[in-house]
Amino acid sequence: MNIFDVIVLGVIQGITEFLPISSSGHLVLGKSLLNVSTPGVSLEVWLHLGTLVAVMVYFRRRIITIIQAFPGFPRPDMRQQDRTLLWALIVGTLPAVIIGLSFKRYIEEAFHSPHLVAAMLMVTGLFLIATVAAEDRMKSVGIGRGLAIGVAQSIAILPGISRSGSTMACAMFLGVDPVLAAEFSFLLAIPAIGGAFLLDMISSEESLLGSGQFPFYLLGAAVSFAFGLLSIHYLLKVIRTGRFFLFGFYCLVIGLISLIFLP
Repeated sequence: MNIFDVIVLGVIQGITEFLPISSSGHLVLGKSLLNVSTPGVSLEVWLHLGTLVAVMVYFRRRIITIIQAFPGFPRPDMRQQDRTLLWALIVGTLPAVIIGLSFKRYIEEAFHSPHLVAAMLMVTGLFLIATVAAEDRMKSVGIGRGLAIGVAQSIAILPGISRSGSTMACAMFLGVDPVLAAEFSFLLAIPAIGGAFLLDMISSEESLLGSGQFPFYLLGAAVSFAFGLLSIHYLLKVIRTGRFFLFGFYCLVIGLISLIFLP
């Protein structure tokens, strides 16, 4: 692994974490094409940390209002919708936690199969394209819809299934306003990415600094942070134009090409 590899993977992670095209899938395919192995504390974990910081910075004001919605927090101007959103995020996080802990070993094995990733990218493409049939009823995210979106997120633990794509598509099919669907998807990513980072750090057999790879990890996190901010801004613009479904054609093409050319 060299600096060029780390920068390329950081760019891939930053762009694809929030765009509905599967960051984990692109990282698996990217590592396969670059013939990169990442020993010790996984580079992917640090790349995800960069995008975690990106979403927290981008939505910092919204996050503060959600924190203030916790019971007992002294905020006289708190709106009921903020508290509802808080509980929707809590409930929406549970399915990914349950699935992730229950099937951790099988999920890790899936990351070693580029062909499976390619096939799952095509699945992602199909349900992104299907969002053109979703009714735009301008609904908000309640607790019930939050749980349903959380189930969609839990399926996206498989590499190649886009987390942002599955959650936003599910929200749109439930009649949620597309911009609100994107915002909820981004906010739901915070506990998902943060939890994955902590679990991998705890389960690692190496010290954070002991592998000698820390400068590479830090560089990768910085690159993914910068490009993560850009991808959030870009996706919100695309959502407003009603062209979200076009990402589905990209996933279909990349998945098909990968299936054809991967050894």
